Amino acid sequence: MGLNTNLNELLLKLGIDPQSAEVSAFKRSEDDSEYEVWSVTTDKGRFVLKKAKNYEFQVYSCFLRDAESCVPRLYKSAHNDDADYLLMEYVEGADLCKCSREALKEALNSLIYLQKKFWGNETFSDSGYCFDESMKSRMKRGKYLNDAELEEQYCAFLDLYGKTPRTLCHDDLLQFNVLFTGDHAAIIDWEFAGILPYPTSLARLIAHGTDDPNDFFYMSDDDRAFAIEYYYDSLLKEKGIGYDEYRKTLDYFLLYEYCEWIMVGNKYGCVETQRRCREYFEKAKKHVQRLKAFRKKGHNWA
Repeated sequence: MGLNTNLNELLLKLGIDPQSAEVSAFKRSEDDSEYEVWSVTTDKGRFVLKKAKNYEFQVYSCFLRDAESCVPRLYKSAHNDDADYLLMEYVEGADLCKCSREALKEALNSLIYLQKKFWGNETFSDSGYCFDESMKSRMKRGKYLNDAELEEQYCAFLDLYGKTPRTLCHDDLLQFNVLFTGDHAAIIDWEFAGILPYPTSLARLIAHGTDDPNDFFYMSDDDRAFAIEYYYDSLLKEKGIGYDEYRKTLDYFLLYEYCEWIMVGNKYGCVETQRRCREYFEKAKKHVQRLKAFRKKGHNWA
C-alpha cells in the first residue's frame, strides 16, 4: 500500500526500506476505527510500529526492557515529528475480551512477574505515570458521583489509595490490553503505567464485563473469583499482606472502577454514557452495601 511521507521517513529511521515493507493500520477492538499503530512486514518478519502516547516511551525505557515475554519486546525506537515511535515484537494471539481460565491465568502470571520485580521500587517512583499524577486523576473522578453515599466511600478509597503498598501497575489493564498466545500472555499498550498501589491493575482487569458471553467483556464469576485467589496466593502472601486486608483493599479499588462510568455519564451526559452510568451506578451502590456491611459487622472479607 502507498505510505505517506512521514511514515516513509519514520521507517527509514528505523532501518526499514518502505518500498519493500508491507504496512497496514490496526483497528481498535471497541469501535473498529484505525489508530496510530501499524503492522509492518519485512523480509525479517512481522513487527508492530506504534506511536508512543502519554508515558509509554518512558515506561518501556525504565520498566519493560527486561520484561521477558510479559510484554512485546522493543526492538528500536525513533523520534519523528515531535513524537516517539516504537518498533516492537508482533505477538500472535487473542485478547481476553472473551476470557478463558487458561488465558486469565497467564495474564495474571505476567502481571505478577512484573509486580514482583518492582515491588516497593523507589528508584523509578517518579517515572512514567507516577503516584501523584494518578492521585490527581482519582480525585477528579470523585467530584462527579452526585451521591452522598458513594462520595463517602470514595473518600475512604482515596485515603486507602495513599496507604497501599506500591509496585509497577498498568493503569488501563482492560481485557483488550492482553494478548494470549496459547502458552503465555503479553500485556500491551503501556500508555499509563508506573509505581502505583498494587491492586490497580487487577481491579481494572476483573471489574468490567459480565458472565454473559454476548457482552463485549466476558468473564465468568468463577474465573473472577479464581483471579482474586490466585493473585493473593502467588504474590501477596509472600509479601506478608493478610487476606482480609487484601480483600478490603481490592473491594475499594473495585469501587473506583465502578465509578468510572458514573463520572463519565454525569460529566458528559450523552445517551450511551447515561445507559452505562445507570448500570454502573446500581453496581456501585450494591458494592457500597457490601463494604458497609463488612465494616459494621466485622466479618472476614471473603
